[in-house]
Amino acid sequence: MTALAIDKAIAKVPFLAESKNIKKTPLSGGITNLNFRIDADGKSYVIRLAGDDTDKLGIRRDVEYAANKAAGELGIAPEVVFFIEPEGYIVTRFINGKHIPPAEITKHDNIRRVVRKLRLFHRRGPELKGEFNVFRRVEMLTEVSKQYNCQFPRDWDWIMQKKTEVEKALLKDPYIPRPCHDDLLNLNWMDEEVAGELGEIRLLDWEYAGMGDILYDLANFSHHHGLNDDQVRLLLQEYFGEVTPKHFARLNLMWPMSELHEAMWGTTQTGLSKLEEDFQGYADLWFGRLRERMTDYRWEQWLEEVAKK
Repeated sequence: MTALAIDKAIAKVPFLAESKNIKKTPLSGGITNLNFRIDADGKSYVIRLAGDDTDKLGIRRDVEYAANKAAGELGIAPEVVFFIEPEGYIVTRFINGKHIPPAEITKHDNIRRVVRKLRLFHRRGPELKGEFNVFRRVEMLTEVSKQYNCQFPRDWDWIMQKKTEVEKALLKDPYIPRPCHDDLLNLNWMDEEVAGELGEIRLLDWEYAGMGDILYDLANFSHHHGLNDDQVRLLLQEYFGEVTPKHFARLNLMWPMSELHEAMWGTTQTGLSKLEEDFQGYADLWFGRLRERMTDYRWEQWLEEVAKK
């Protein structure tokens, strides 16, 4: 099935369909989608085969394409070279590089590089035709999970109460929507290797991109990399040029909202996915982590800080 799908995809890309010497290599790392390296006529590309039912996860391939294309033009992501329709498969330049381990990417110099890429997209990226609002997304994933009789944690009502607390506090000073990536886990960052040159840091996988809250992006990166308070302050200092109590509080409230999104993604996948992955274990992991954040002794203080005009 996969071999057939990749062959059909290649046939739809004119400059690949005409090539006489194509080599296809599966790439590891993806769960929702399948990725292949394609070598043809001395050049290398990546074709991303979108997974089944990903629309039920709130993914829109047209928005992903627009975000990835813009990010490529801005030097943030691998450049898009073709978009296969109606399947929504993206073809990008292959990045010759290496992943940056969490212990490395959280060092001062790399946090600066990460922040510069994020801020560039937040400020120069296009207005995307899709929204990423974590509160609405969690509600959407909850509805899909209920349809598939997925398992919810016993303290679900309490978690929803905490979610409502955060949204009410944030709405007292609403954010201005900016183009955001929204999925800043470690595997989506690569250091490009360029012969004789200092390579660029590149950001992959734009399928959750949408108009959203820049503090969500910063919180998403923070929780995926387990930043401590000092590293969070460093991140905010590099992004804004200062660390205000309000930004610090907003990031720390968005942190468990982002973990809740991860948990609900895992929960939904237990019903949708046909892959042999432990999605329930993934959901349970993130539910455990968000409980820790939601019971932080500073919780009430953060709620007060973000509500200040």
